[in-house]
Amino acid sequence: MTSKTEQFYIQRIAALEKQVTELIKVNAELTDKVAKLSKNSSNSSKPPSSDIVKPPRKKKTNTSRNRGGQPGHTKHERPPFTTEEIDTFQTHTLDVCPDCGGKLKEIEGSGKVIQQVEVVKKPIHIEQHNALCYWCEHCQKFHYAPMPAHIEKGQLIGPHLTAIIAYMKGACHCSFSTIRKFLRDIVGVTISRGQLSKLIQKASAAFEQVYQELLEYLPHETKLNVDETGHKENKKRFWTWCFRGDAYTLFKIADTRGSRVLIDVLGEDFAGVIGCDYFSAYRKYMKDFDILIQFCIAHLIRDIKYLAGLSDKATANYGQRLLGAMRDMFGIFHKAEELTKISFAKAMEASRKAFLDIALNDVPESRQAQNLANRFRKHGEAYFQFITTPGVEPTNNLAEQAIRFVVIDRYITQGTRSEKGRVWCERIWTVLATCASQGRNAFDFICQSIQAHFSDQPFPSLLGP
Repeated sequence: MTSKTEQFYIQRIAALEKQVTELIKVNAELTDKVAKLSKNSSNSSKPPSSDIVKPPRKKKTNTSRNRGGQPGHTKHERPPFTTEEIDTFQTHTLDVCPDCGGKLKEIEGSGKVIQQVEVVKKPIHIEQHNALCYWCEHCQKFHYAPMPAHIEKGQLIGPHLTAIIAYMKGACHCSFSTIRKFLRDIVGVTISRGQLSKLIQKASAAFEQVYQELLEYLPHETKLNVDETGHKENKKRFWTWCFRGDAYTLFKIADTRGSRVLIDVLGEDFAGVIGCDYFSAYRKYMKDFDILIQFCIAHLIRDIKYLAGLSDKATANYGQRLLGAMRDMFGIFHKAEELTKISFAKAMEASRKAFLDIALNDVPESRQAQNLANRFRKHGEAYFQFITTPGVEPTNNLAEQAIRFVVIDRYITQGTRSEKGRVWCERIWTVLATCASQGRNAFDFICQSIQAHFSDQPFPSLLGP
């Protein structure tokens, strides 16, 4: 039998062990919370705007450079207008020397030139079209002379001014009130907000065939970069999907962020490679239809940096080893031009195997490390399609760059109000992004599309010149 003293110490030890167990649990929970709070745009997929408090920038030392262009830097100047672009020429002369009144001799080719651009006082041209009325004695009916198609469809506002309004609404994020003030005070035309809304719908109709052509071409692409972001509409949640190919970008607004959008747009037999982040919709699409995916390496590096910054030493060391292996891989990747195709392919394959060997062996017991290791067990190959498939980018930067304009528009305009508004946004964003990637003048394309729509002419294409 044990004495009372021994029983006391046994109970005391049991109580302390229980307390230690509880403290270990609390410590683990607090460590997880600290790790989550430590996430920022550099070690996770969070956007830079979520970094509420950023560390102060380090002040540069030992530099004597002044602000602005540096000595020897090539000066950037806009090219002068050509002779054909200039409307009027004015020459300014001197009769006598302004200092002594003496006789002057002109030095040819050494004069000063200033080209000044100005808006004409009345920037609009107003036409009145009269369709004469006739009476038919035979059928006892009135008949009106037909109006030209572009006049009938355009009504009050012609195609060029309609294009300006569409450009202000789509490219400049202007509200109807802002456009109305501009037209009233600068252009000299008063148009109601309701009329402006109708003009935008005319412009939207002008892009219908342009948009459908790209939408039908998407499933035949060999590689695409896809991303998605939220969209606001009357307190309802929508999602804007961005599909970026080699020659164009298409936006699709849907009421879901799920894989159904990918099925509706790309189909079940998509044979290309999709560059994207690790979001579940892409994983489901890949699993259900055996689609080739290139998960974004930039997102992966941020996730690994998160592990490397944790307080658990084993997990942090695991993250550091992965970062080292990734650094070695891209050291080879950036030397592609220095190597032959065969040696480059062998070196990249060896670096891929080395990375996966680190990722799948000697994995710490922490939840974060195990989650990342399980990701590589399930989808490890999907991170390295860029090694074996020419032209596939290792990151999803192309789609993320294209979708920034949409995010900016959402912050400024606060989204749409109806299905017609969603359709307009899909089409104008597609036109603007595609023209930007092709180096085309977006306003010129908008003008061509509206003129073709008003005149019942063939629409211009975004798939070719």
